[in-house]
Amino acid sequence: MITAEENEQLTRIGPGTLMGEFIRQFWMPACLSSELKADGDPMRLMLMGEKLIAFRDSDGNAGILDHRCPHRCASFFFGRNEEGGIRCAYHGWKFDVEGNCLDQPNLPDKTRFPAGIKAKAYRVQERAGIVFIYMGKEQENPPQLPDIEAIMGQGDDRNIALTQRECNWLQALEGDIDTSHLGFLHVGGVDGDRLDLNDPERFTVTEKAPKINVSVMPFGTMYSAQRDAFEGEEHHRFACFIFPFWVTYPSNRLESNVSVNAWVPIDDENCMIFNIDLTRAEGRQKAMRYADGEIIPGLARPLDYLPRTTDWQGRFRSAKNWGNDYDIDREWQRSGGSYTGIVGVPLQDQAIQESMDKIVDRTMEHLASSDRMVIVTRKELLDAAKAFAAEGTLPRVVAEPELCRDARGGDMIVPYGTDWLEGYEERMAIAKGYKPKIRDAAE
Repeated sequence: MITAEENEQLTRIGPGTLMGEFIRQFWMPACLSSELKADGDPMRLMLMGEKLIAFRDSDGNAGILDHRCPHRCASFFFGRNEEGGIRCAYHGWKFDVEGNCLDQPNLPDKTRFPAGIKAKAYRVQERAGIVFIYMGKEQENPPQLPDIEAIMGQGDDRNIALTQRECNWLQALEGDIDTSHLGFLHVGGVDGDRLDLNDPERFTVTEKAPKINVSVMPFGTMYSAQRDAFEGEEHHRFACFIFPFWVTYPSNRLESNVSVNAWVPIDDENCMIFNIDLTRAEGRQKAMRYADGEIIPGLARPLDYLPRTTDWQGRFRSAKNWGNDYDIDREWQRSGGSYTGIVGVPLQDQAIQESMDKIVDRTMEHLASSDRMVIVTRKELLDAAKAFAAEGTLPRVVAEPELCRDARGGDMIVPYGTDWLEGYEERMAIAKGYKPKIRDAAE
């Protein structure tokens, strides 16, 4: 059982905390590139418990600064984004995307003391339609972006969806690596006998108690949920956790599924999910259907958001939320048409994760064999954060981002008795044209 101290260490992400300092050593998604317009309105942004301002200058460069002007600490939110920088509305001091002071119009002698003062600015990169931020102390020598397929792959057919969750980042992430809940929370009302024999979800519906295989990897952790399939065959459902908050989740066949979730901490009690899907359009599972073609209701992804505001947490908030019980339909739940009475897989997850309170008290849990991936991942996170605090060492994937390029989620069916990692390598070889060294990398 986890201790109260360990729960604190895992969840708190403010400056100076064990996990907060660890996560800051990685690039993290901050916002969509499309949210920032050249010389457009500055945008309030909260990450890792810090209040920030994001903007795009006249030349198209994105910048993310501490929201306070270093002169008198007025917020840049009220500033003027103009001519290559953001100008504080209080006294007109102007700063570029790197925090350099460009102008101090209220000073008669601009070459004396305040000259050269900098606003606190973080390193920024853009890729795959996302603005990434590096908040570590080594601003002059940050690591490379992680080589995750869904953000590194080429092509414009990439779906990106953001949703804010009103709970701690780790309890939200743990839903992604808790595979056995699928058979209850999401598809508990589905008739498995009516599913197409080729549907990869068939066996997760009919067999709700899989064997969980887990391995530690240089990029994080990896699991397989193993079930009997057809005679002489078995079904595996894979997902990978990649330091510090990425999960390549299973939503289709392994060879065609290129997707990832980032569970980015806003503060201790809120997070933003970046759902990124690079799966080819023909491979995306638009809806779950029975063999006769009937669409199974209630599993589609809802995209109903509350109106956007300029508040620190005014973006991508679900219209169906704690305040309206996620529009739960009790009659639908009682009838068996839906296990939860809540529409949509993401909203079902959100209801459960937020129901645990803002920060779950893990000392009250009673974990079982079905929770092996959660148990191992927590340990790896804690051990990695403690190693960084004590020795300054980070997981290999920071210096070797290519280690996570073969981490993928998805389903496969293989002959009975196939080693799960060997089967994964062989199926990935079909998809990628080479056999990844996942097995050799496993500890």
